[in-house]
Amino acid sequence: MDSQFGLSHVWSQGDFVIRGVAVLLLVMSLASWLVILTKAVDIIRSKKFARRADAFWHSEDFATGLAKLGENDDNPFRNLALDGREAAAHHRNTKAHLHDSLDASDWITRSLRNGIDETTARLQSGLAILASVGSTAPFIGLFGTVWGIYHALMSIGTAGQATIDKVAGPIGEALIMTALGLAVAIPAVLGYNALVRGNKSVLNKLNSFAHDLHAYFVTGARISVGTPATVLPLKKGG
Repeated sequence: MDSQFGLSHVWSQGDFVIRGVAVLLLVMSLASWLVILTKAVDIIRSKKFARRADAFWHSEDFATGLAKLGENDDNPFRNLALDGREAAAHHRNTKAHLHDSLDASDWITRSLRNGIDETTARLQSGLAILASVGSTAPFIGLFGTVWGIYHALMSIGTAGQATIDKVAGPIGEALIMTALGLAVAIPAVLGYNALVRGNKSVLNKLNSFAHDLHAYFVTGARISVGTPATVLPLKKGG
């Protein structure tokens, strides 16, 4: 690349606005990649936890199934099983409050739904950053381009020379800001879409697990949707 072009030349020749736009785009890019990598790791771990949930139902009793889910406090499937057990025990052993007038099915459903809502909020945290970066970065880059072109034209007008070699350099450098904006926005948009799909997959499995837990705590058996003949009983121990 010619010495008259490039990011270093744009930085050295740009004013405080151009430099501010470049720094802002850099910060937005770093924030986007941090969210993408962090949430991708969370989704991978959640899918591993989901595979353990299948082994939960091939247990002799609840305590054994809970052990198969592992000891991770951030395992949403384990936490959901604990929430369901505590809700069932609470409803069975106490009748002192107004909310205890709910029947067991409604009370357990409410507790499981609260657990799913907490997991949903955790999985979706940070996605607003990606959405904001994806929608604003191109316009921030475009603003830097417009500002750079304006000052390039002002400089050319002051010098009194408008030959192509004098115009191409400053205008080309200003257009780099638009390219930077797109370079920041595209990964953010693609990352957002991929994370939304990953979260949807995890939440679908969590909802299915919650449905089976509800059936287990209310009826004493897991009922698989679509295969009504398949019922896997667990002892209500643990």
